[in-house]
Amino acid sequence: MAGQPLRVVFAGTPEFAVPCLEACRIAGAEVVAVYTQPDRPAGRGRKLAASPVKEAALAAGIPVEQPESFKAEADRDRLAAHAPDLMVVVAYGLILPRKVLAIPRLGCWNVHASLLPRWRGAAPIQRAILAGDTESGVDLMQMEAGLDTGPVLVERRTPISADDTGGSLHDRLSALGADALAEGLRRIQAGEVLEPHTQAAEGVEYAHKLDKAEARLDFSQPATALERKVRAFNPWPVAEGDIAGERLRVWAAHAIAGRPGAEPGTVFAATRDGIDIACAEGALRLTAVQRAGGRRIGAADYLNARPELKQAVS
Repeated sequence: MAGQPLRVVFAGTPEFAVPCLEACRIAGAEVVAVYTQPDRPAGRGRKLAASPVKEAALAAGIPVEQPESFKAEADRDRLAAHAPDLMVVVAYGLILPRKVLAIPRLGCWNVHASLLPRWRGAAPIQRAILAGDTESGVDLMQMEAGLDTGPVLVERRTPISADDTGGSLHDRLSALGADALAEGLRRIQAGEVLEPHTQAAEGVEYAHKLDKAEARLDFSQPATALERKVRAFNPWPVAEGDIAGERLRVWAAHAIAGRPGAEPGTVFAATRDGIDIACAEGALRLTAVQRAGGRRIGAADYLNARPELKQAVS
């Protein structure tokens, strides 16, 4: 195998996967086709839009395939016709059946944004922040029929800082995933056999898909939990709460000491530093919010538009 370019089929859909597609090319693999989700309606006009991976593939002159699934034998035959040595899957959005996993000579690799077996599933980045994890990472995994159960080939780790958001951790793990994938490809093309590490049986957690209903802020919860929710759901779906009679999207907030006796959900301070809301434990200081139909603004600008709020708590 050494010295020969690897024939790779790449399967991915969102922005997270784009650096991994580029990593395949930089590592010297021959990307013979890119599989991505069918174009979906997007934006206010609901016009069909290509996925970020499709746009990157077309820009690089790589053929693009967009089957709804691999249930049809014709779709599996079309994949086999590309004669892939390896299929690389990164946030593709489809569960691959056994018949597909068996097509590439070297099987299928997956880049997953967690330290497995913790946070198998659809939303590992946000779930790690919501849970208060202090570390995350990326695993390059040999795919099996189970959901994110395969042995790990390469791993990268990164701390989760107190100000990490879903967006910032997403971007960092996207880059780490590309780095891990590039290492795996370089090593296998040099003739090395990667040692698979079986996942531990303990510590399995499932990262269920995000639901917009989860973004509601319930001030009967501790402020620390709500702070994590605000960070995890930035930039999507964005936390929201009822603040002094108005529904706001909350882009940035942090937990502070509460005011004794303050009823959860009540605003007890409103200054240029933020809007302080009592919680079951402690308080949440909102520093960046968004009104319905408006844009993201700082707390000071919001209070300028609502001077009565400052007066009510002064």
